[in-house]
Amino acid sequence: MTDTDRERIVAATGAHVRARMEGEGSGHDWWHVHRVRSVALRLAEEEGADPYVTELAALLHDIADHKFHDGDETAGPRAARGWLEGVGADGETISRVCTIIAELSFRGAGVATPMSTVEGAVVQDADRLDAIGAIGIARTFAYGGMRGRAMHDPEVDPESHDSFEAYKASTGPTVNHFHEKLLLLRDRMNTAAARRAAGERHRFMEEFLERFFREWEGADLAPVEA
Repeated sequence: MTDTDRERIVAATGAHVRARMEGEGSGHDWWHVHRVRSVALRLAEEEGADPYVTELAALLHDIADHKFHDGDETAGPRAARGWLEGVGADGETISRVCTIIAELSFRGAGVATPMSTVEGAVVQDADRLDAIGAIGIARTFAYGGMRGRAMHDPEVDPESHDSFEAYKASTGPTVNHFHEKLLLLRDRMNTAAARRAAGERHRFMEEFLERFFREWEGADLAPVEA
């Protein structure tokens, strides 16, 4: 396959994903994909990963997310395969991209999610970086609102899910998601560059939560002067 063929396939894939996902309101929109692609390609250069496979996997990683397909974790790889076959990608590339998409997702605090390739590692890191920090906070509340979940309920404790099924079935308040997933991601990054960025984003989330709970309790109010 020539460089021109690869460029055509990447361009067509980007246009296809943008058309499907632009304007989506849960935080899993085109701009999420755009950010993941940009970061994944930067990590790929540092790690010596194949940029073509990396870019296609980043573009297609949320094309049929299980969260929007009744928990079906095979929906994403199937949709990616159908698209790539239709635009004439070679079989090896299709297999590598679909494997990345199948392995990518967080599956619960007690479930390991190792990536089998360096391309998968950088796409997973890019996706997880977009789930934390300031953008991660915004995306988390956007998703919770879309699902009709309470922001916070002090009577509902976070859970440590020990299976993907338990994680998918969770309907807890949005703030619990920080403890059930987001605050765990810093220590699950694959690459040194992602770990560095994750440290700063993790600290920002901790500061946000400290402020959130202070305001929730009204502890930020100045005392009334006598």
